Amino acid sequence: MTKQNVVVSDCSSRSGMVTVAASTSALFSPPEALAALGGHIAMSEKKLLKRLEAGGGRVNAWVDSMRDSSPSRIKSTTEKEEQSSWILRHPSALRKFGQIISASKGKQIVMFLDYDGTLSPIVEDPDRAFMSREMREVVRDVARYFPTAIVSGRCRAKVYKFVRLAELYYAGSHGMDIKGPSKRRKCNKGNQAVIFQAATEFLPMIHEVHKALLEKTNSIPGAKVENNKFCLSVHFRCVDEKRWAALAEQVRLVLSAYPKLKLTQGRKVLEIRPIIKWDKGKALEFLLESLGYASSSDVFPVYIGDDQTDEDAFKVLRNRGQGFGILVSRVAKETSATYSLQEPSEVREFLRLLVDWKRLPLHARTIGAVNIQQ
Repeated sequence: MTKQNVVVSDCSSRSGMVTVAASTSALFSPPEALAALGGHIAMSEKKLLKRLEAGGGRVNAWVDSMRDSSPSRIKSTTEKEEQSSWILRHPSALRKFGQIISASKGKQIVMFLDYDGTLSPIVEDPDRAFMSREMREVVRDVARYFPTAIVSGRCRAKVYKFVRLAELYYAGSHGMDIKGPSKRRKCNKGNQAVIFQAATEFLPMIHEVHKALLEKTNSIPGAKVENNKFCLSVHFRCVDEKRWAALAEQVRLVLSAYPKLKLTQGRKVLEIRPIIKWDKGKALEFLLESLGYASSSDVFPVYIGDDQTDEDAFKVLRNRGQGFGILVSRVAKETSATYSLQEPSEVREFLRLLVDWKRLPLHARTIGAVNIQQ
């Protein structure tokens, strides 16, 4: 059983505790074919992959997944046709802006935004994933009109350092660390923060694994291990593709000793998190509840993200039948999002349209939305 600490500070200074059952089985187990190796026998990567295939291991699958997140190559005619078909199923949120606004009529729009690849471009050095001045300005404007949250795999402190907007909600570590603006509305001395921290008992384990991964991946040029407090990220954007199998194997060796941690795949990153029932979708639901919209039919959540981890939030919106998910992607991929945008510059344009629409006089908003759509 994994305990999650929840503290909601409001006018009455209430606090609570949420307990969530966690699976005790690991996402992956060391295959028998590799268990005998002990991880200390030197072998070529080609031989390693053969052993993995023979033993039914998952490292080969990880490498395939890592390769799928590489920059797109020149597309074949078939791939271009598939892309066109995908766009029809997940049309541009810019082209369908009027449709989105019409669906939100009479409801409170709440914005959820991923950071990397959504508000900032994906860069080789994750420590330099800065958002542009124009993006920061439009996000600030969005937050003036709509409750707005940044939901990221990064630790909350690091995301805040990038964004530097106190009026937003921040959900770091894939939603396991949430804090709201300190002055949402007047209440006592203005302290209206919402704080949620899941899986605090895993912090010593995360620290141990971070140290072990630094040692194990030190020999692989370009590999970077990032400590996001409640989770870890192993970035391989700057790793030669020929070394991906070796990197994946080192990660497997470390995690084989920690069955309460799981591994997921992101864009040029391997994510390591506690096995608890908490993700970006749960964070979205928690924030909606904190805002008083848990069972409301008058809320219209919009979640914009580019990564596999954002799919949990897209699925929540689809299951709720409220709002929409918008996937940021240049390539066709399986998604529960309704709409799409190709890159952060289009996200900025969408957010600017939203602000411009909100600034229109009330009687002109429907006409304005139609004009924008055309």
